[in-house]
Amino acid sequence: MGKIAIVTDSNSGIVQAEAKELGIYVIPMPFMIDGKDYLEEINLTQEEFYQKLTEGAEISTSMPSPGSVTDLWDELLKEYDEIVYIPMSSGLSSSCQTAIMLADDYDGKVVVVNNQRISVTMRQSVLDAMELAEAGKSAAEIQTILEEQKMESSIYIMLNTLTYLKRGGRITPAAAALGTLLKIKPVLQLQGEKLDAFAKARTVKQGKNIMIEAMKKDFRERFHDESGESIHLELSYTHDLEAANAFKEEVQAAFPGCEILMQPLSLSISCHIGPGALAIACSKKIEY
Repeated sequence: MGKIAIVTDSNSGIVQAEAKELGIYVIPMPFMIDGKDYLEEINLTQEEFYQKLTEGAEISTSMPSPGSVTDLWDELLKEYDEIVYIPMSSGLSSSCQTAIMLADDYDGKVVVVNNQRISVTMRQSVLDAMELAEAGKSAAEIQTILEEQKMESSIYIMLNTLTYLKRGGRITPAAAALGTLLKIKPVLQLQGEKLDAFAKARTVKQGKNIMIEAMKKDFRERFHDESGESIHLELSYTHDLEAANAFKEEVQAAFPGCEILMQPLSLSISCHIGPGALAIACSKKIEY
């Protein structure tokens, strides 16, 4: 059995300290803030990011440089036989496609998993890859299993504000103004490639109920498991831990048989949706 390195990027929500504990490797996502370069969790913490965001800093994201990716691969292949690289969803960034092209030069020693996930569901894919590697699967086998089951996940996100969608040009200023006037809380969904509109709530309470009911429906109709025994249930949030903890209590009451993982949303999503967002997510436990 070959020795396999599991590599991901910081969109998984896995910070550098946790990566060391898990025995995996995390490539930090780059940010440009007011003309200065930052790397997530290297010289840019969650607190610093949100302070700059709410102060109106000009923030843009980019993908890791090809050199930073291949330098890490080259270093790891001195110790490992194969690498499984799990980048953020190909529907949200070109970094996955770039990595696939870079891997062509590695004679099959590096495989790139395009399973179209991000945040807590992407984190679960990393944990799944570790489990599969420990079970003796090759890098290619891990890639196949994860990609075959890529659609077995679901995310719903409720925004607290439309300001950042407007700032990023994803909605018009007029639509943002109207939504703010009506106090609309948009609920978005991510099931595969794209982040799409799902529903509009007038209150936070209504938005949370919409997400919980949508997840119950997914358990029942998509995953055919109302009890959740075969499903990982996850929560995420941007910046407001107190609100997230309150939501966790409500979700736990709605899904009493599930253990819930909760962690902050990745900063690449946060810069487009702003602070105060809440998300509920799930991913099916892998079968192999």
